Amino acid sequence: MKQFISALVALLLVSAAFAQAPRKVVADKIVGIVGDKIILRSDVFNEILDRQRRQEQVPENAECMILEQLLGMKALVLQAEKDSLLVTDDELEALLDNRIRAFIQMYGGKDALEQIAGRTIYQIKEDFRQSIKEGKMAENMRDKIVGNLKITPQEVKDYFDKIPKDSLLYYESEVEVGEIVVYPKASRELEKLAMDELSDFKQQVESGRQKFETLARLYSDDPGSKETGGRYAINRTEKSWDPAFINNAFRLKEKQVSPVFKSKFGYHIIYMESRSGDDAIVRHILRIPKITDAEINEAVNKLDSVRARLIAGTINFGEAVNKYSEDDNSKFTGGMHPPVTIDQLDKEMVEMMAKTKMKVGEYSKPAAFKDERQKQGVRVVYLKSRTEPHRENLKDDYDRVATRALERKKQAALEKWFASKIPSYYLMVDSDFTHCTNLSSWYQYAAKAGK
Repeated sequence: MKQFISALVALLLVSAAFAQAPRKVVADKIVGIVGDKIILRSDVFNEILDRQRRQEQVPENAECMILEQLLGMKALVLQAEKDSLLVTDDELEALLDNRIRAFIQMYGGKDALEQIAGRTIYQIKEDFRQSIKEGKMAENMRDKIVGNLKITPQEVKDYFDKIPKDSLLYYESEVEVGEIVVYPKASRELEKLAMDELSDFKQQVESGRQKFETLARLYSDDPGSKETGGRYAINRTEKSWDPAFINNAFRLKEKQVSPVFKSKFGYHIIYMESRSGDDAIVRHILRIPKITDAEINEAVNKLDSVRARLIAGTINFGEAVNKYSEDDNSKFTGGMHPPVTIDQLDKEMVEMMAKTKMKVGEYSKPAAFKDERQKQGVRVVYLKSRTEPHRENLKDDYDRVATRALERKKQAALEKWFASKIPSYYLMVDSDFTHCTNLSSWYQYAAKAGK
């Protein structure tokens, strides 16, 4: 039962994971019933096929594990209906749209998805409507059961004390660092050069001399899409996209190239490959204007004065981040990153910290670097903490232990809930699964229900 609860939680976290991809239907029959909810043989074995497609490890007894998960989900859905934990039409449509967008991204476009599935987008959405709805209802029911559970310090200590000493986790040295980042501004001449290059690319595509995809592979400064010819699947409503990028993309008709425009990443042109409502497949070319030593030195001097104030104590790190940092994530994190092992930091930061032998509480001198988008920046790094390699203990690792203790408490609450509720439902489990030892309790309850 404990393994079942853990697996069920994982299943709910992906919300109806048994509806992950278009699939062929296998020979079908009812293999499980909970109340008025049925489970088909295809639900079980198509989930195995889906996991294989996603290159996930599939255990030998996968059909036993998955059927138990689905039985548990149906029980949660049944109770969610009784407790009126329903999913609104708007909420369901949003979940379906998100799933379809994921499919479009996975299969390389709307047309490719429809061709592989042998069904229209509308038909695919309808295929998944019920399973996604039930997945969300089951998630809502689980949240009602365990969502308000808290953990006390004494419970954390009791949980920790029961862990065998030789089973305590071992942690490598970790560091907690923060950054104040400034992005130097390119000169007007180099900005104009980038714009002129993109204008030339636009003319080459529109005249038929070059394919947009080829130019993107050769010249785009976007490492995330360069190898795919600048291709992205986008949605007008997603907040993660730069507004300028979305606005310019959705002004285009299919097979049209945008004018040159500026975003927070640099200068772009976009080619509209296909679109359907708020979804689109586009290609883009990004050119980031070159930054000269003069601009870098200007940013270094700016951050050098900020560092001097930090050291003097006339401003604290959080205030400096809010006032000076140009990193988009800073406003949400105060410039800080979660604790990581040293090898999880970017290479330039590791080399800088090693070279200067940074100590806890110190601020680095301003240093030039390139971010994950290869954009030139200058930053001051703050080393807030460094832990030594150690065996897990409550003093250094309380939050981690508390998280695990809370999950254990939630698991126990779910087990108690299932133990009390399952016997009250009508149950049927097909005899084809009698070899599944993990289903023994379900068979027992089903036998009682049949009397």
